[in-house]
Amino acid sequence: MFRIFLVEDEINLNQILKSYLEKEGWEVSSFYDGKSARQALGAHPHLWILDIMLPDIDGYELLRIIKEDSPGIPIIFISARDADFDRIKGLEMGSDDYLAKPFLPRELVIRTHRLLERVYKSADQDTSVINLGPYTLHEDKRIVQIGHDIVDLTSKEYELALLFGQHKGQALSREQIIGNIWGDDYVGTDRSVDDLVRRLRKKLKDLRIETIYGFGYRMVGK
Repeated sequence: MFRIFLVEDEINLNQILKSYLEKEGWEVSSFYDGKSARQALGAHPHLWILDIMLPDIDGYELLRIIKEDSPGIPIIFISARDADFDRIKGLEMGSDDYLAKPFLPRELVIRTHRLLERVYKSADQDTSVINLGPYTLHEDKRIVQIGHDIVDLTSKEYELALLFGQHKGQALSREQIIGNIWGDDYVGTDRSVDDLVRRLRKKLKDLRIETIYGFGYRMVGK
């Protein structure tokens, strides 16, 4: 089941849109301000529907925060302001679609269907997909999924998962991991590698990462 986050401060409109979206079988969480939506970032829905006119956080700022946290999650931007300006700015900032108010709820449903199908149904044909056991890593979206659910990873946790996925079965030294994740000019100890691996193991519990004592790590399995 797809999970959608709807951010719209007009209560009546929010409830109407939520009802239409839920009739399609989607799980919809409603937010009436930017602060509450921002607090839910870690839940990583499959789609954000975001109004630009919010009572606290500017919609553009919330869009920027969402894209920084989860660049691969699609966003539909809606606004009652200057349609051309908002549409262009929203698209430039990374939104995937735009709707100008007023619009029919059914139009939002149709656009949502098309966007979800384009982003998620085409995953099997995506050449940038790496299988990590039961998990699927999408390089273009910089996300890791299990089924339809997106795993909440930090940027460095994602990069480590990608590194293991690109070198399945290969022994990677701590120095190699540091060079790939932090860069050759990194100043610190290799304890950072151990801590990062520990966090990744906790979040991807079914990922088989072997410890090679005195050397580094290796991901085993398909």
